[in-house]
Formats: sequence, structure tokens, C-alpha cells
Amino acid sequence: MIEKLSAWLLALSCIMVACSANQNTAISPSPDRTSTATTTGDPKSQNKPLVVTTVAPLTNIVSNIAGDRLQVQGIIPEGTDSHTFEPRPSDAELLRKANLILVNGLHLESPTEKMANSVKPKDTKIYELGSHTITQDQWMFDFSFPKEKGDPNPHLWVDTKYAEVYARLAAEQLTELDPKDKDYFATNLKNYMKRLEALDKVTRDVVASIPAKNRKLLTYHDSWAYWSREYGFDVIGAIQPSDFKEPSAKDVAKLVEQIRQVGVPGIFGSEVYPSKVEEQIAREAHVKTANTADDELPGKGSANAMEDTNPEHTYIGMMANNLRIISDGLGGNPKLVDNLNTGNVVGPTATAGATTTKSR
Repeated sequence: MIEKLSAWLLALSCIMVACSANQNTAISPSPDRTSTATTTGDPKSQNKPLVVTTVAPLTNIVSNIAGDRLQVQGIIPEGTDSHTFEPRPSDAELLRKANLILVNGLHLESPTEKMANSVKPKDTKIYELGSHTITQDQWMFDFSFPKEKGDPNPHLWVDTKYAEVYARLAAEQLTELDPKDKDYFATNLKNYMKRLEALDKVTRDVVASIPAKNRKLLTYHDSWAYWSREYGFDVIGAIQPSDFKEPSAKDVAKLVEQIRQVGVPGIFGSEVYPSKVEEQIAREAHVKTANTADDELPGKGSANAMEDTNPEHTYIGMMANNLRIISDGLGGNPKLVDNLNTGNVVGPTATAGATTTKSR
């Protein structure tokens, strides 16, 4: 009897040890799972250098070159006024972790650059793409950016030819950061330059379809100065004053009279600066109005090419959408944009076949 009882107790003890071992295994995460959670939370733990950018078009251009070899993250949210954006406390942590910081410069992101200089490691470079694209004697001043205030118009990337320079400069900086992937970056740059060259050609075709007398722009925010100079447009004014406030009734009256005298059939508002003033001006001047964008990508998605599944949520997609809006408002042919490939050259939208935009 005693022998049977001892055997029973021994068997019960073994069962309890086995159950305890199984419970411990279930509670403790596997090494693989722990690693995955860590890499998701901290880009540096993926052994990928972190590149921090600012506005969405720059983020998209840079991430098309960086591909999957670097982590690219933008700071300024889409649809935010980049001129007045104040970085958040969480941005300080991101800037502190950055291995490279790419900004536009030309006084666009001064608060962000100031924060970056105060928190970044000493050897982390801040590189201004715009300031290395044109020299100070090439700066443009206009209605929204008067010379007496000293801040030039910073919207170089709206001009596709300058976007090409941005891409080349980004490739140089990424290669300096990560020399072992030089050939990879060079291939991405080559493929992306083909997309930008196609955008440039389509832009010229669209402009040519607009009657010469209508190649004049009156916009809400004055972001088209460099684009207009490159593609043969005349910027006749901006609705938004240089202090980024709403225009006065006197200013509105002057703009209405100017539009009537110039005779343009359409004016253009801004996605980032929603205002009913341009609608009022359009009604009084009897012209069309529609919103363009200079730093907000169309549709929903991520400005990072490796995370985006929307082929129109790109820098090229933004410019394609602008071309449709401008050509439609000024008597051109928006269908000329239809076969333009707006997708990224890396990531989910980088497919073998052309991803084309459609007329709206």
C-alpha cells in the first residue's frame, strides 16, 4: 500500500513540474518576439540609420532614394503650415536619435533646426537641400515673401527641375551616411530621376495646352514662384498677406479688380490654408477657383515610400494633381496627365507595370 502511495505521489510531482514548465514558457516571450517588438519601437535597433526630414514632399523624395536600407521619418505633419510649425517635445527625441537630418532650409523650418541643434549628437549633420540647390543671388521674393522681411520663397521643390537636384543631393548625403549601399542608392536615384523627367515633360505638355494669355497664376499662398519661372507662367499675385493672415477688404477689392483687368479664367486656393476668401474673390471676379497643394500629398498614406500603398500619395502624385487643377482652371488639357506614373520606385507601389493616375 505504501509503495503504491509513493508511486502515485511521484507521478503527481512530475505532472506538476511539467505544467509549471509549460506555464513559464507561455508567459515568457520568445527571443524572436522580443526582438520584433524592440525594432518596431526604435528604428535604430534595426541597425538602419535614421534619417529625419521635414515636409512630406521632401520625405517622399528622400525615401525613394533610401528604400529599405535606411529609416526615413518626417517631422512636419501633412496639412500643417510648415512656416509656423513648432516642433513638439516628442520631435526632440526623434531628432536626438537621428543619424542625419535633411531639411529644406531657406528659413522654412527655423524652429525645427533650432531644436535639432540643441538636442542632436555633435556628429549628426543637418543638411539644407534648398540652400545647396540655389545660391543667395537666386532667391526669389514675392507677395508672400517680400524682400524687406529677408525670408526668400522657400518652395523650390514645387519646380520639378529643383526636385531633381534635391534627389541627387539626397543620394549624396545618404551615400555618405551609408557607403556600403552606394550602388543601391544610385540605382534608386536613376529610376526616380526617370519618373521626375517624365513629370517635367508632362508639365511642359500641359503648359503648352493652356492658352498663352491664361498662363498667369493668382494663388492663395505664394508657393509657385520657382515653378512659374521654369515653366513660363506669370505670378500676378497672392491672396494671403506676408504675415500669413487673411487679407483685408481693401486687399480683396484690389485683387478682384486685378483679375478683371488681367482676364484670367481661374484662381487657386490652398489645401493647407483653408479660406473662403478665394471663393468670395472668384464670385466677384466671375472666375473658377480650386485648391492646389505644395506640401500635402493627395489621398491618405505615408510620405515614406516603404510604408505607402497609395500610388498617388507621392510628390509626383501631388504635382500631377496640381497640373490637372491648373490646366482645368486655365483652359488647358488635364487629360495629358493621365499616363504619368505617380508611384514610388521602391516599396509597395513599385510594380513592374506603370501605375497611372486617372482624371477626376
